[in-house]
Amino acid sequence: MQLTIIGTGYVGLVSGTCFAEMGNSVVCVDVNAEKVSSLRAGKTPIYEPGLEPLLARNIKEKRIRFTTSLTEGVEQAQIIFLALPTPPGADGAADLGFVLGVADELAKLITSYTVIVNKSTVPVGTAERVREVLLAGGLDENLFDVVSNPEFLREGVAVEDFLKPDRVVVGTQSSKAKELMEELYYPFLRQGNPIYFMDERSAEMTKYAANSYLAMRISFMNEIANLCARSGADVDHVRIGIGSDSRIGKRFLFPGVGYGGSCFPKDVQALHRTAQEFDYDFQILDSVMKVNQCQKGILAAQIRDYFGNNLSGKTIAVWGLAFKPETDDIREAPALELIRELVQAGVQVRAYDPEAMPHVQRIFANQQQVYFAKSLYDALEQADALAIVTEWAEFRNPNFEQVTRLMKWPAIFDGRNVYTLAKMERLNFYYQSIGRQTVHPELRPAFEPDTFVRSRGL
Repeated sequence: MQLTIIGTGYVGLVSGTCFAEMGNSVVCVDVNAEKVSSLRAGKTPIYEPGLEPLLARNIKEKRIRFTTSLTEGVEQAQIIFLALPTPPGADGAADLGFVLGVADELAKLITSYTVIVNKSTVPVGTAERVREVLLAGGLDENLFDVVSNPEFLREGVAVEDFLKPDRVVVGTQSSKAKELMEELYYPFLRQGNPIYFMDERSAEMTKYAANSYLAMRISFMNEIANLCARSGADVDHVRIGIGSDSRIGKRFLFPGVGYGGSCFPKDVQALHRTAQEFDYDFQILDSVMKVNQCQKGILAAQIRDYFGNNLSGKTIAVWGLAFKPETDDIREAPALELIRELVQAGVQVRAYDPEAMPHVQRIFANQQQVYFAKSLYDALEQADALAIVTEWAEFRNPNFEQVTRLMKWPAIFDGRNVYTLAKMERLNFYYQSIGRQTVHPELRPAFEPDTFVRSRGL
């Protein structure tokens, strides 16, 4: 099939590449000439496992190409996907400026029947607004249908999610559009996973409802974790106990320092705003957002308490800057708030992340208190404590002898519960995690570090 993807951000690039992998002819359109040039050379602007080799193969096979010309991009298209940014405005509502602006341009370019697909995450009623813009631009109503087809990609495994989706959701009431979308997605669903057809508004709501529900699970478990820490319960046992209930399930029950990324924060805000527009008080979402914002400050609070609210002159190592492992995405990343709080308190921060550091370096470019380390061990040099914010695989089993040797004192504040309490106790670390009891070493770290070092023969 002849497909056009407008927008080569995260969703657009993964979608276009995966559609090409299934044999379709794909044209990706973007206004950023530098990005288009880089993509033509097979270089992806994002880190996503498996994406770059897939892109290179489809460029070589001439199944995907890139252009800055919208006219060139749509001239042969049977289906046009709008994969454009919908950033939150000051009131939390999704900004549809890019989506509606492109729709206005398409009205002047489409000359034969075309399905126009909202792939971006958009508020309820957007398909109707796109249709109105196209009609206002003079496009014959018989030459197009507007479809909602939300994406459910997880950063870090997006290629696998697209090629083997749990389900595909398509919002359309047009039999002609339904037939084309069914044909397009058939190769992705050969294992029997379903494609659900529904009206456009229901499809739009499905995306927001799914992400908001997952965000709610995360916030709920963070509240349970905080209560566990006070009551003496262990959140790991609680998580396993409730996750084994088939009505609940095991996923999205891991406590931590809050959710971030491009989807959950934006989508929860947008759904909350949609509720306001329909004069509905969505009280659970208020709590989800409040809990998440508070949770992002939990590591900073733990570190302040540990040092008696006197952080000036301390050195804190930070492992993990991306909002989750296997991505370089730092949007709404909890690590950014931690670093800002530490710097404001007079801390020297030594930060490390396998993929996200270039993005964070741009944010703190003029901040001399933030050092970007060459490795996880480089970050530990003379550190008074270590904060773990993202659970990258390389953090799971470091050389703890080297960790101890490099740090002034072996104190770890673990925002992702990477290590077991038994292991930290055996290694004689001060270890504070989320929703579990604190492990105290034999000596009080803030007072006698030299004695501790001598006692271990280091």
